[in-house]
Amino acid sequence: MTRKTLSVVIPAFNESRTLATITERVLLVPHLLEIVIVDDGSSDDTAQIARRLAEGNPGLIRVLQHDRDQGKTAALRSGFAATQGDIVIVQDADLEYNPAEIIDVIQPIIDGIADVVYGSRFSVRKGSHTLNLRHFFANKTLTFVSNLFTHLNCTDVETGYKAFRGDIIRNMIISSSGFGFEVEATAKIAKLHCAVYEVPIGYHGRTRQFGKKVRFSDGIVAFWYIFFYNVLCNTGNSFRSLPAETIVRAASLGLPP
Repeated sequence: MTRKTLSVVIPAFNESRTLATITERVLLVPHLLEIVIVDDGSSDDTAQIARRLAEGNPGLIRVLQHDRDQGKTAALRSGFAATQGDIVIVQDADLEYNPAEIIDVIQPIIDGIADVVYGSRFSVRKGSHTLNLRHFFANKTLTFVSNLFTHLNCTDVETGYKAFRGDIIRNMIISSSGFGFEVEATAKIAKLHCAVYEVPIGYHGRTRQFGKKVRFSDGIVAFWYIFFYNVLCNTGNSFRSLPAETIVRAASLGLPP
């Protein structure tokens, strides 16, 4: 596949230090169709930097702007709705994830063997920054509980690198807030009986001192979202419409669409 098919959504809140650097790296990714930067009501120069990047790359970079901080999930919801690519991936605006690895993450979708791909920080084949011990155990616990409900075998449900077929993510009804997207999306793709893959990625985590925004309370809320989106939410109110091949796959497995 050589045609341009990839949409990259970059949610950004007060990321003026790193936004230009990460965007320049994303511009080098193969198959790139567009970059959608969503400024989530930043109080620093993030919005101005994003607009300069768009002016320097007309037709390739678009900027959406929230008038106030609504949280990462809201930024992703806006960004996904604006995409046009056959494949959509999330790229955080900090430097924790290396855009050079995006091609590895999306390759199973390009090859037609996956509908959704997660980049796992725990299947490491490259140099990675050691996670804070509390974050490590919180992530592992969330992943384990999520797997119990979804019957998936994910190793890193909280990973920032999630790639989707465009028709799946644009049709997903995303209703959580804060950092809830990670477990909400996982619950909803499980309802589709998607072909979900994981690929190993590197990771270079930052501390709260350098802008890490996830809090302990976000983890507590995530457990509620795991229960809510797996048990109290069905396929019909999770997607606006279902991809035809998803309905066929469910039928072949003897499962309701």
